[in-house]
Amino acid sequence: EEQLVESGGGLVQPGGSLRLSCKASGFTFNSFPMYWTRQAPGKGLELVASTDPTGTTTSYKDSVKGRFTISRDNTKNILYLQLNDLKTEDTAMYYCAKDMWMHDGAWNARVKGQGTQVTVSS
Repeated sequence: EEQLVESGGGLVQPGGSLRLSCKASGFTFNSFPMYWTRQAPGKGLELVASTDPTGTTTSYKDSVKGRFTISRDNTKNILYLQLNDLKTEDTAMYYCAKDMWMHDGAWNARVKGQGTQVTVSS
C-alpha cells in the first residue's frame, strides 16, 4: 500500500520558519516525482512545489519562490519542504503527494498524506 505521512507543521509567527517532512512507503520512492501541496479552508488544492525523482529539478508556485525549498532524501524515502519567511497567507494544511494531474483547472492527487497544519499568526 502506498503511504505518505507528513510531519513538522505548527504555529509560527510571520517571518518564521518550519521544516516539513514526508515519509514515503509502499512504492519505489526514487522513481517518482513528488509534490508538496496545500489547501486553505474553503479553497482548492494548490501545488506549492515539485521535484523530479533525483531531486535535481525543482519548481515552485510563484508566491513561494525564494522562500520555500523542496528537497528529498532517496536513501531514507523522505520528502522535505523548508518554509522560510512565512506569511499569514501561507496558513493551510500541507500535504505531500504523488501522481498529480490537473483537471478542469483543479489539481488532483492520486496519493496524498493526511497533512500537517501550518498556521502563521502573530
